[in-house]
Amino acid sequence: MKRDRFYKRLFEIIPGLLTWSTLITLCVLAFVKPVWTAIFVITFDLYWVIRISYLTTLLVVAHRRLEKEKKIDWLKKCESLGHIDGLEYGNVYHAVIFPAYKEGLDILTASVMALEHANYPKDKIIVVLSVEERAGPEACENAQILRQKYGDTFFQFIVTRHPDNIPGEARVKGANATWGARVLKDFLDSKYVDYEHVVISCFDADTCVEKDYFGCLAYHYITNPSRTQSSYQPIPVYNNNVWHARSVARILELSSSFMQMIETMRLEKFVTFSSHSMSFRTLVDVDYWPVDMISDDSVIYWKCFLYFNGGYTVIPMYITVSMDVATGKTILETIAKQYKQKRRWAWGVENFAYLMLGYMKDNKIPLRKKIRRAFHILERHYTWAVWAIIITFIAPLPLIFGGGLFRQTAIGYNLPSVSAVLFNVSLFTIFTCIFISMKLLPPRPKDVKPEKRLVMIAQWFVSPLVAALLGSTPAVDAQTRLMLGKYMHFYVTEKTRKKAK
Repeated sequence: MKRDRFYKRLFEIIPGLLTWSTLITLCVLAFVKPVWTAIFVITFDLYWVIRISYLTTLLVVAHRRLEKEKKIDWLKKCESLGHIDGLEYGNVYHAVIFPAYKEGLDILTASVMALEHANYPKDKIIVVLSVEERAGPEACENAQILRQKYGDTFFQFIVTRHPDNIPGEARVKGANATWGARVLKDFLDSKYVDYEHVVISCFDADTCVEKDYFGCLAYHYITNPSRTQSSYQPIPVYNNNVWHARSVARILELSSSFMQMIETMRLEKFVTFSSHSMSFRTLVDVDYWPVDMISDDSVIYWKCFLYFNGGYTVIPMYITVSMDVATGKTILETIAKQYKQKRRWAWGVENFAYLMLGYMKDNKIPLRKKIRRAFHILERHYTWAVWAIIITFIAPLPLIFGGGLFRQTAIGYNLPSVSAVLFNVSLFTIFTCIFISMKLLPPRPKDVKPEKRLVMIAQWFVSPLVAALLGSTPAVDAQTRLMLGKYMHFYVTEKTRKKAK
């Protein structure tokens, strides 16, 4: 146990140590060796130009595929499959778990109504609404109201209450989801339903599915020979309240959607995020989601990855699920919400220690795969933490502190030119984001004026400022806390659909 604790702390320290070593070293060198810092900045800028160009290309390709697959009648494709390994769309059940906290009826009703409107037999859909006991009686009352209203619509509508202070559990979403999944297991056992015939989706309480979601999911599940060794990941968009959200929040949430679209094109690095689906057989075999970790949506992938000795993948689904933009009544409240939400996402850096400890106990995963996947986690979180700080704050330091002599050198002369190239490439990316974001927008509500579309376009031209302020700082915060052993609590993003300017 002492050995495990030692290595756990060591692996928790590494990401933050790398980040702070980079930032501090560059700042010091900007004073004492500005040429060295300038060389690094130029190299980093050129790398970032190539990276942005590559990622923008992937974004365009992913969007084109999304547009293409939107037109598919997935249920019809399922009906044409027939039997494959004993499965067909008529004997595949979809279980949907909503771990809920204090979300109101307006939020929960919209999520359940989306299931009701889904283009899939409702007698093959099971809804599990798992509310937190600590949320108080109102949460339970809302759940009962929904069960009374929609109980006869689906095969089963299960309402359960997750008790507080269960030994070994933290106050995290994964604990609530696991409780709901165990209740679901008891129900399936009572109906003698084969776990392999059940695909379980774990959704945030505000998640609204597209009408063809379950048909698309069933098709991918049935046709996948390794169906129980795969998760299934839709593309999350934040459209529920996007017209009423503040611009800074829209930029950040849309950027998150774009990154998920890009990840669908990089299968080797693809990991589950937010709302995701998987075989219930697999979920039971790996003993459900972790009950003591914040990043349950990604840790469940690594849990399965280790369980199958590296033989686990994520299948991208080019279909969207819609959630709420984290916004507030004021701009400062919105920034605070966004910062806390992104810091919680950045806490996924805890996966590095989890994976490395798992590697120490697993000799069946090839060493090359171990190194590659560990590097992917570390590189992703390291880049997240340093990129905006380097480009925005460190890049000008050699010019500021290098003096006139430095500006006359070839390095000093070319530093602004490289930054200008990066700006031009970023401008092209901004125009790409404008085009795709407008294509992803839901219909304009009647209470929103037509000129709001101009705001939706103009907001992207302040995205560099937003990226500078909120791009890297949440990740640095999360890594620093983990490095110092100041473990975070799960931050529940308050969902609101009130109007905001």
